[in-house]
Amino acid sequence: MFLNRKPQLPTAEETLRGRETPEFTVPERHTVLGNPLLGPYPQGLEVADFGLGCFWGAERTFWQIPGVWTTLVGYQGGHTPNPAYEEVCSGLTGHTEAVRVVFDPEVLSYDALLKAFWEAHNPTQGFRQGNDVGTQYRSAVYTHSPEQQAAAEASRDAYQPVLTKAGHGEITTEILPSQDRPFYPAEPYHQQYLDKNPNGYCGIGGTGVSCPVGVARADG
Repeated sequence: MFLNRKPQLPTAEETLRGRETPEFTVPERHTVLGNPLLGPYPQGLEVADFGLGCFWGAERTFWQIPGVWTTLVGYQGGHTPNPAYEEVCSGLTGHTEAVRVVFDPEVLSYDALLKAFWEAHNPTQGFRQGNDVGTQYRSAVYTHSPEQQAAAEASRDAYQPVLTKAGHGEITTEILPSQDRPFYPAEPYHQQYLDKNPNGYCGIGGTGVSCPVGVARADG
């Protein structure tokens, strides 16, 4: 029945109230990379936040990239503070499933992360990703600096004509500053889920269209 209803983002007034503090403790270290999940992070590292469908497979996409120091999954983009997974799935928090990527810019550029982001999912599907339907599966980039914002917007603008030529629709990805969209870590069992459950569900899949990262810089 849910598939027959069109997902819709709730207003701030319609969202669940949430809670002041989370009801769980995030694990200390990444099960694959071995580094702490939560900050403060070592000096020189940078943070990037992405939403690209079910965060289990999305997180694995990023932890496999050389230069990524740690990853963690959470909820972002909505209004409910410290939500529970079931609340996010209800569509009444406004959050999407997100991955926080902590990376070393001396090894890995933000543009390279954007390329991985665009190519790992279909950013034209609105409130869904493949068979996963709901506002919590929408495509998103939450930026941590004006430079990230400019790069994300430029990469979107460069990718759109390539997608269009390949027969895809308009990109629906929301690109917003992260200070306006706090990141709330998800429950412990979600963290590095596909490392703990190698045969677990992974709902993300790309379009097969390469993103032209070489023109992703707005100042280029």
